[in-house]
Amino acid sequence: MVEWIISDGLTDYSEAVAFMEARAEAIHKGDAEECIWLVEHPPLYTAGTSARIEDLKDPDRFPVHTSKRGGQYTYHGPGQRVAYVMLDLNKRGKDVRRFVQMLEEWVIATLADFNLRGEIREGRVGVWIERDDKPLTLTGKKAEDKIAAIGIRLRKWVSFHGISINVEPDLDHFDGIVPCGITEYGVTSLVDMGLPVTMDDLDLALRRCFETTFGGSAKI
Repeated sequence: MVEWIISDGLTDYSEAVAFMEARAEAIHKGDAEECIWLVEHPPLYTAGTSARIEDLKDPDRFPVHTSKRGGQYTYHGPGQRVAYVMLDLNKRGKDVRRFVQMLEEWVIATLADFNLRGEIREGRVGVWIERDDKPLTLTGKKAEDKIAAIGIRLRKWVSFHGISINVEPDLDHFDGIVPCGITEYGVTSLVDMGLPVTMDDLDLALRRCFETTFGGSAKI
């Protein structure tokens, strides 16, 4: 049984991290069920364990939080759904690479519900959308934009942190960082792609596709 929590309004990032760490420990001890927590944050940047200071282009724009998740700089803010994933890999197979692949598959399946083709790229973390409506890149490749980020941490084989999908954030807010250290490609959202998707629409798709990808019943 996986508990699903959906928080209204904007959730403080530090409070979210404290909740995840406590819940992961409780899951490890057998005192709590696995959990998916859906939130939105106020505008902020997070620096993962591989973040390079030169990729923080505007350090005074929004609060910057050092994070113990993998990855580089990411942006969180209103209009972006963050799904924090607290799952027990002791019971799901201690395979980190496969777990990340399943998170990617979950995002891709969710986007497919809205007739979007999300793709994975070697050497680029996250999920990407090809843009036939944009000019080719300077290297002659098809333009691609990032629509979802993935960054996790494991403690005693229980995961926390997770994924984020852009529904309708202010895309200009990404300008203060080099998202995930990648300069050649841009950032998009469901609404930017011309899809009138609400946060509730996305939440329903996330839950349905999670059960298909990971299995397990949802407790709300």
